[in-house]
Amino acid sequence: MDLTERLYYTDCFLHEFDARVLSVTRAAGGTAVMLDRSAFYPTSGGQTFDTGWLGLAADASRLRVLEVTEDERTGDVLHVVEAAPEHLQPGSNIRGSIDRERRLDHMQQHSGQHVLSAAFERLYELATLSFHMGDESCTIDLAATSVSPAQLKEAERLSNEIVAEDRAVEIRFATPEEARTMGVRKIPAAAHEKLRLIDIRDFDLNACGGTHVRSTGQIGAILLRKTDKVKQGVRVEFVCGLRAMGTARRDFETLTEAAGLFSTHIREVPQQVRKSLEEIRSAQKAQHRLLEEVAELQAERLLQSAEMRGGHRLVVQYFADRDLGFIKMLAQKLTGSGQAVALLACGGAQPSLVFAQTPGLSQDMGALLKQAAQALGTRGGGNRDMAQGGAPDGARAEAALRQAASQIGAG
Repeated sequence: MDLTERLYYTDCFLHEFDARVLSVTRAAGGTAVMLDRSAFYPTSGGQTFDTGWLGLAADASRLRVLEVTEDERTGDVLHVVEAAPEHLQPGSNIRGSIDRERRLDHMQQHSGQHVLSAAFERLYELATLSFHMGDESCTIDLAATSVSPAQLKEAERLSNEIVAEDRAVEIRFATPEEARTMGVRKIPAAAHEKLRLIDIRDFDLNACGGTHVRSTGQIGAILLRKTDKVKQGVRVEFVCGLRAMGTARRDFETLTEAAGLFSTHIREVPQQVRKSLEEIRSAQKAQHRLLEEVAELQAERLLQSAEMRGGHRLVVQYFADRDLGFIKMLAQKLTGSGQAVALLACGGAQPSLVFAQTPGLSQDMGALLKQAAQALGTRGGGNRDMAQGGAPDGARAEAALRQAASQIGAG
């Protein structure tokens, strides 16, 4: 049996309480204080912990509660505070104060989750497998292979209707046997003698140990954000209450800024983005065609002046202002226009090497590149006919070309 009486079980709006210290022990990041009674909620069931303060009656000082956990062995509530004063001892009288803003946020998210989970179950018979409350958003994992945008919209609509109706949210207690006859949505596998039930009048009845609002109107808006496919089903991200308001405000400001950049209305932003992407793709295609033309002309010029070595032409060229994409394209043009070996390098933001030969020649470009990369302390690879790798800087890339060229023998 827990030594700590959990005051939030019966009153989630209790923000201050008096208690007696049962134990003071060391903990990771501070000191763990166990009390005979507490209104602080410990991390459990997907809901994160409360924060606040513990005040010592002896000297009127307050200790910041950094985290609240459950003792794995006994299930008791442990309040982790910064280094505690020496006179904080078992038997000390203490006053606890909950961070009201954080508590309200957690109540809105958790009660909103109950409403949302019940909505998915009522509308589509999709059970909630798990719930997670994050610092910025919350998620539920649904037992589904997929959830359509229309289903999300309808579940969100029903959830907000329940909020607007301001239905009572009550705390009840029942045995597991009683709960099974009451239509409880989900009974824990490890059920205790008494289950704590959260009853959203005429809509949802579920076993839960978390903190909740007194009526659905206190949840505020329920806003669904996105879905992701996960191993056990579909994950739905959502926010409630003041979080939903803050999220909607940030979204509006982002859209307004984007609309200003496009000189359009926020509702026209998706259309403008699509138009811009199409223009970018067209420009990229045109640029690629131009680069191909430049590469072909460059290849012709380089082949005309290239040294003949063992029946094939050897092109060794460093480009200070070109990138890897261009020299790869040039290597393909050079080796596709006759019997040639091309040893190319570029500088710029990403100095690189590309070694290539016309298929069928006797050199091994992969082995040659690997040797050059090892000497440079970089990585690279490829096959007999084409390989590429990095270089620390342009000067060393150019030097590596000369070294590699000296190893090209008669083919």
